[in-house]
Amino acid sequence: MTDPHHPAGPHTAGPHNADPLPLTSLTDRQLSGAVEALLLMAEEPIAAVTLAEAVREPLERVTATLQELRDFYDRTERGFELRHVGGGWRYYTRAEHADLIGRWLVDGRHAGLSQAALETLAVIAYLQPISRSRVAAVRGVSVDGVIRTLTARGLIAESGTDEHSGAMLFATTPLFCEKMGLASLADLPPLAPHLPDALDLEAELAREAAFASDAPAGDSTTDNSTTEETHD
Repeated sequence: MTDPHHPAGPHTAGPHNADPLPLTSLTDRQLSGAVEALLLMAEEPIAAVTLAEAVREPLERVTATLQELRDFYDRTERGFELRHVGGGWRYYTRAEHADLIGRWLVDGRHAGLSQAALETLAVIAYLQPISRSRVAAVRGVSVDGVIRTLTARGLIAESGTDEHSGAMLFATTPLFCEKMGLASLADLPPLAPHLPDALDLEAELAREAAFASDAPAGDSTTDNSTTEETHD
């Protein structure tokens, strides 16, 4: 009978025995370290059988090691835990630290903005107050997700409604100037010479707003692009 922990051969079908490597003999400490290293690299839960193949140890031994690691992290009250979810194992931060991590992620000092967020922020900074649909008209894509990100970061905020369309307007906050090192918005650098003049662009946007004046209040621009993902 074939040993279930030894691959049957190089031509045996199946996703877990295509590479017939011999079993190794790691000490308990070496095995724990190897499993931890693999789990730290995981972007999704890793099945125990996959870990067993990677370290070339019996599945039962690797499973026991995973359980021991999980119990050890719980017993020592580490800031993370090892969970068995979706048929695999993966590290997760503990629930009691959710508020701390949330504040840390929202704080712009620790996470940069995506290119889409920077472009959207620039449009708002130079043409504020401005509606979501007009920002989308300038960028040529939907900006719903990016607007949410910038609002969550405290870099922009609602600033009344448009008197013609009723759309919500957005403007930068004092935090924006603080992060940019500006005393006030008057210190914003002039637009680059190759960009449209702000007044010309404002006129173009006014025409766009007039064209869409019959749309429901707060409607986003009617382009066919997909909504941008919200990136930090």
